[in-house]
Amino acid sequence: MTVVHLLRHGEVDNPTGVLYGRLPGYHLSGLGRRMAETVAKAVAGRDIVAVLSSPMERAQETAAPSARMLGLEIGLDDRLTEAANVFEGLRVGGGGPLFRDPRRYRHFMNPFRPSWGEPYVEVVARMKSVIDDARGQARGHEALLVSHQLPIWVTRLAAEGRRLWHDPRRRQCELASLTSFTFEGDRLVSVGYSEPAGALVRGTPPQGEAAMFEETG
Repeated sequence: MTVVHLLRHGEVDNPTGVLYGRLPGYHLSGLGRRMAETVAKAVAGRDIVAVLSSPMERAQETAAPSARMLGLEIGLDDRLTEAANVFEGLRVGGGGPLFRDPRRYRHFMNPFRPSWGEPYVEVVARMKSVIDDARGQARGHEALLVSHQLPIWVTRLAAEGRRLWHDPRRRQCELASLTSFTFEGDRLVSVGYSEPAGALVRGTPPQGEAAMFEETG
């Protein structure tokens, strides 16, 4: 049995409320660092032999306490990075200002792809690739991979045979949550979900792409 855990990063310091996406310079907030430390305590006793992270600062900072607790080095992997989004750098949330500018309507024409960012099928392909590599590296043990909400969520949807297009506000992938894939040999046998930092997460506003759709519809 091999388990690959996908850990979403903790809360980001984003006082201006922009969609940071792949932009550099976005670090964990004080609360986000507490989330990362809480996760580290939760996984300390697990048989984790590899820790990989998205190259984004917030992901590396989330991975650091767990790697330190487990006595492992962090391997960076671009395949774990955030999904590309045409709205990077724009303010989001607060009643959906993105939807009020007619010049941006073309980016919402196809939610199935989606037309505002990296195609879901491409995100799943790169995530599946890194999960397969991590599974090989940790065979018979566990691996911890730190990534972002959208990549983790669509990977779970694909693994469970569900459609990839979805309402970003309804993802079950909270800050600092674990989505765990258990394999028997090369066969996926279960997908689990847990929120080791759930007590810290409650009441935090949406972050990332999900904030695009806050208070709309």
